[in-house]
Amino acid sequence: MAILKKVLCKNCKKLVHRSMGRFNESLKFGWNFYCSKKCQSEYFSEKRELKCENCGKLFQRSPHAVSSHNYCSQSCAAIVNNKKYPKIRKTVSKICIKCGEKFKKSTGNLKYCSMKCRRSAGKRTSEQLLRIIEETAQKLKRIPVRRELERIIKPCIKKFGSWNNAISAAGFTPNRSYDNRMYKRIKATALDGHLCDSISELLIDNWLYKNGILHERNVQYPKTHHKADWKISAKDKEIFVEYFGLVNDSPRYDRSTKEKGMLCRKSNISLIGIYPKDIYPQHHLETNLRNKFSGYILAVRAERLALSISGTRNRRHSC
Repeated sequence: MAILKKVLCKNCKKLVHRSMGRFNESLKFGWNFYCSKKCQSEYFSEKRELKCENCGKLFQRSPHAVSSHNYCSQSCAAIVNNKKYPKIRKTVSKICIKCGEKFKKSTGNLKYCSMKCRRSAGKRTSEQLLRIIEETAQKLKRIPVRRELERIIKPCIKKFGSWNNAISAAGFTPNRSYDNRMYKRIKATALDGHLCDSISELLIDNWLYKNGILHERNVQYPKTHHKADWKISAKDKEIFVEYFGLVNDSPRYDRSTKEKGMLCRKSNISLIGIYPKDIYPQHHLETNLRNKFSGYILAVRAERLALSISGTRNRRHSC
């Protein structure tokens, strides 16, 4: 026979019997006892009138939400807690590097007293913008492209009207027009003498040359008028390399890109596509291109290793 325990209903205070298993379970999880579902519902829906311990305002709250300290709002609770447990705040004063006035230091404001000072300090004059372009050109030993100076593109457009106008104001000839980007180009000569259509192609051609990858320029696609930017050979397989610099900029260019991909698949030619994100910013160029050509580099190394081993064997046999 099950052992029953007498308990009181939390809502109507009626005496009810519960098994020892139910009784122990309720004690473990802190559950209340109810004589019926109706009493349980009434207990949770019934509101009790309480008095706020801070402002004295009367408010209602469900019995299950009543605690040892009750407040009508979070602000009242915060006022009482701040009085009981005051925070010791250290006030640190700093001097604005723009206007020289003192201000209170905060987490996000360490140098300037206001957003006005921050914005005015971040603005560059026309002379400063031109100096950055000139210094970058001297460092690269060529005219910088837009993607290499992204931090000053918007200020240059605001000051001079366009990026090309800023390049002209610095005393250089723009690489190409962004209004007629498909047609107006300026040729550039790579280290190996190859003639490139843009600075981006120049960077790729120079990388191929410096890494000892033999390549040809402007190779014809099979049975079409299209030309590949570069062609490299690995054993008996042809590999075409294309720089898709204007992808998503021109519908005609995008159609040409898809046609080149289809031609390579039909002719069993491997195609390595290089995009602006692979070479700009320029400090990512080495890593990205090495990943692009990793398969080719490994194949060439394996081929050279096989040739050296066979040469060594031949010399041994001749001896």
